[in-house]
Amino acid sequence: MTELSIREGEWVVVCDGAKALILENAGDAKFPNLKTLEVLEQKDLPTKEQGTDEPGRTFSSVGHGRSSYEQTDWHDRSEEAFLHELAAKLDAAIGAGKAKSLVMVASPRALGMIRPAYSNALKAAVRTELHKDLVKMPVYEIEKHLTGA
Repeated sequence: MTELSIREGEWVVVCDGAKALILENAGDAKFPNLKTLEVLEQKDLPTKEQGTDEPGRTFSSVGHGRSSYEQTDWHDRSEEAFLHELAAKLDAAIGAGKAKSLVMVASPRALGMIRPAYSNALKAAVRTELHKDLVKMPVYEIEKHLTGA
């Protein structure tokens, strides 16, 4: 369990590559009360519906050698696109004054994908990042995990 102080009105964003919960602390730092503002999910299509063709082939410039390119990981690409859209949405909320600061809670892999999409304003608004995958938990369990209550 983590002991985290979540400020009054602060947003807590819990996400992975396919789902994001945007929560707001309706309580205060001493007695947090996380309320769901929005739930975002992406459809996880099968690879055959995401990809277009087999990987390409290349021929050696000398001799008769051939090799193929690595298959594109379409699930990886769609997760990255989802997280970049989430970052843009959070940036817009910061810009509009809907949120002043936020706590980002995601698996290390998801954090690694979303960080490059942070704008300067969003980077400044992220007060802390926690490397935890809590997105499948109910909100009250997330609250317990974050505050140690």
